[in-house]
Amino acid sequence: MKAFLYGIALQGRLDIRSKTLLITCYLVPLLFFVVMGGIFTSIMPGTEATLIPAMTVFGVTMGALIGLPPTLVEIYGTDIRKVYQANGVPLVLGLVLCNISAFVHLFIMSLILYFAAPLLFQAEFPIQTGAYFGCLAIFIAVSLSIASVIGLAVRDQAKTSMVSILFFLPSILLSGIMFPAEMLPKGFAAAGRFFPASWGYPLMSGAVFQAELLIPLLAMFLTAGLICAALLKRISRK
Repeated sequence: MKAFLYGIALQGRLDIRSKTLLITCYLVPLLFFVVMGGIFTSIMPGTEATLIPAMTVFGVTMGALIGLPPTLVEIYGTDIRKVYQANGVPLVLGLVLCNISAFVHLFIMSLILYFAAPLLFQAEFPIQTGAYFGCLAIFIAVSLSIASVIGLAVRDQAKTSMVSILFFLPSILLSGIMFPAEMLPKGFAAAGRFFPASWGYPLMSGAVFQAELLIPLLAMFLTAGLICAALLKRISRK
């Protein structure tokens, strides 16, 4: 219990001083929402029906892929890892607490978008509220699991940022939130299916809940979890 409380306290201090967390989980997604929400609703009639899930997918993807890996690098790529070990804190606890913290921040950001979009742009609320938030929670968890792999595998700040951007850009461009995925060439459309956003967006924007879209997301989550376990095991040996 002492090790667990120490891990929570350390994570809290990291969150408070993290400018990356503030920028990637709140400032940039909300600024993008304000700017692009106005553009989308002005030039593309009917966008109001999918504006909330589209902007949420962008915000969650950015907050996860750009925001989480640097935090993990700060823990597992620096002397903080030794502090964890010296105080008897399991290495996996740092990963778990970082994911919980990021999950809470991204969910709060998503709630802000959810309630602000109808007020600012007359966006329509999702038809099935309960299903929407359930799917949102799953999408956030899967996005964070992919981000965790990046943060554990590439433990260098500069390289981590580069890899995160390489994952982030195709996630957004091939997901269908900027333009219909049907307009993409077949090769790009197929490549987009390897990213959570391509499954999360239709899952949250559909008028009817499509359970089959959960299968790829769950497969990504399980695969990422196994990879993270292997990476943590390798880190603990160093």
